[in-house]
Amino acid sequence: MTGTGTRSLAVPTTARSTTARSATAPPALGGLGLFTVLLGAALPLIDFFIVNVALPTIGHDLAAGEALLELVVAGYGLAYAVLLVLGGRLGDLFGRRRLFLGGMIAFGLTSLACGLAPDAWSLVAARVAQGAASAAMLPQVLATIQATTTGGRRAKAMGLYGATAGLSMVAGQILGGVLVAADVFGTGWRSVFLVNVPVVLVGLFLAARAVPETRSPHPEPVDGPGTVLLAASLLTLLAPLTEGRAAGWPLWTWLSLTAFPFLAYAFYQVERRADRNGRTPLVPPSLFALVSLRRGLIMIVPFSIGFSGFMFVIAVALQQGERLGPVPAGLALAPMAVVFFAVSLAGPRLIARYGTRIVTAGGIIQGVGVALIALAAWRTWPDLGVLELMPGAALAGAGQALQLPILFRIILSEVPTARAGVGSGVMITAQQSALALGVATLGSLFLTLTPNLGMRDALVTTLLAQLAGIALTTALSVRLPRVVG
Repeated sequence: MTGTGTRSLAVPTTARSTTARSATAPPALGGLGLFTVLLGAALPLIDFFIVNVALPTIGHDLAAGEALLELVVAGYGLAYAVLLVLGGRLGDLFGRRRLFLGGMIAFGLTSLACGLAPDAWSLVAARVAQGAASAAMLPQVLATIQATTTGGRRAKAMGLYGATAGLSMVAGQILGGVLVAADVFGTGWRSVFLVNVPVVLVGLFLAARAVPETRSPHPEPVDGPGTVLLAASLLTLLAPLTEGRAAGWPLWTWLSLTAFPFLAYAFYQVERRADRNGRTPLVPPSLFALVSLRRGLIMIVPFSIGFSGFMFVIAVALQQGERLGPVPAGLALAPMAVVFFAVSLAGPRLIARYGTRIVTAGGIIQGVGVALIALAAWRTWPDLGVLELMPGAALAGAGQALQLPILFRIILSEVPTARAGVGSGVMITAQQSALALGVATLGSLFLTLTPNLGMRDALVTTLLAQLAGIALTTALSVRLPRVVG
């Protein structure tokens, strides 16, 4: 009887090991959960670009001047960029699913506020709040993917994230033109914001059921001094660059730019001291010891500057120079969106076979595409339309698809799961800041040159400046790690 009792209480070794693994294994992200977080990733990126083709209508309806219209774009981008790293840290601390749901709710409410704004300043305020909501939601997407997937599933998820991000940035501009022209229920430009509300409701329903909760196993308190100094650094750089030209470069813009390097240096020193003392700063300098993260971030900055600058300049040139309506101006980029999505889906297979040299090939292909767009503008202006843009836009989309999704994967490939929120926040902050810089630099260059050179020559000159940036990213890609972890 004793032997029988002993056997009845024994647990087979395989069962014990299975039980132990199930107790410690991270929650898995299923197909529906992945779709839901990718939907959450698409919304903030679409809304960064969706207003580009709606700005003329907004300006006419709300009697807003150029400076106020730039704030509609810049206010969103500034709040978004400044708070992204903090959003990642809060997700690590309080739970990424919780922050994702809270950020999505706030995004829906602020989108409603944008759509109902009675005047231009109310719209600017609502856009700033919308950017802050995006900063709470978006870092949780990559952090959740990092924490709930491994191996081939992670590679596939990261590839889909990159495809979603790139497609969203192009599709946002197309969707904005379609919605403004459709004048849904007489809402005009307001529909570009109100359309988010039903999408958010669907996203909340799915997220509550399909997105698992994850958080850092050793969460750290929020880095107050680091948060303040990072916010101040980004504001002193981005605010004058985005508003300076429209405001006539007043004294505050130069004082702000002068303060930037000092604040950035103070931020670095505070973060390094915290890192050395064993605390987890907002942006750990030790994170940049990861070669893949460091080199990928250096490359994604000029890439994103060129991407957003191109999107802004094309929207202005086609609407104000070619006198195209919002739908033709948006649909002119449809070939870029279609090709981007198709090629990005092949990215994981291509990188498995050829390594990160695919990124170099993408830079070359993108450069050829932008050169063809510049040539088409030079030869056909003022008859530049969808057909004239199609070859260059398709090639540019293919080249971008071979860079952006793979860069996302490279940057986060060595980041530990415990720091997934910090790593994704740093990456998206770099990308978002560069997107804002692109509008500020290439956009300002184009608008400054237009009165003297004419719109055609200003457009061609700006595209040539973007080509210089593409040459830089292509050269930098040679230094990427050959294999992605």
